[in-house]
Amino acid sequence: MKLILLGAPGAGKGTQAEVISSKLSIPAISTGNIIREALANGTEMGIKAKSFIDAGQLVPDDVVIGIIKERLAKDDCANGFILDGFPRTIPQAEALDTMGVTIDRVISIEVPDENIVRRMSGRRVCKACGYSYHLEYKKPAVDGVCNACGGELVQRKDDHPDTVLDRLHVYHEQTEPLKGYYEKKGILRIVVGQEEVADTTALTLKALED
Repeated sequence: MKLILLGAPGAGKGTQAEVISSKLSIPAISTGNIIREALANGTEMGIKAKSFIDAGQLVPDDVVIGIIKERLAKDDCANGFILDGFPRTIPQAEALDTMGVTIDRVISIEVPDENIVRRMSGRRVCKACGYSYHLEYKKPAVDGVCNACGGELVQRKDDHPDTVLDRLHVYHEQTEPLKGYYEKKGILRIVVGQEEVADTTALTLKALED
């Protein structure tokens, strides 16, 4: 099965991708991870991507698409895959179609913006060991102090409410239109994200069968 997972930053796509990957024995392909792999392996597209990254520029669509194409050609994708983080725009979706990639199902994990802001802005990370906490769901024993090593807990810049809101704005403007694109193809399924991850997972797995 060839799948695409959509959803705003913080909607929990990564967790669902891992579950589906394990259940169906197909790779979960994160755009960020495969760009890093292409850079590390020095592939043709990785070298191209590096030139833009070194210049402080965004990696353009044609290079990202080239990296995706390289990854999908690997043997472990023969029986299917899960794309997490690609496509992000309708032109990228159209490029995927042009590559001859037939997607079986697109699942959009829906979580209200205010819930995402609460989830992400509540995260704290230990400066020393990197262990993560949440002010609501996974509190440290002592405020601001890591249970594991006693290090200071900080809020990452990416988790600051203003940053989260900016990322959500970009998602709604650039990526959310993909729902209409795939709905017209009859392959879109909506999953309403739940407070408990296991409940969201149950709905996601059911959406694969519908």
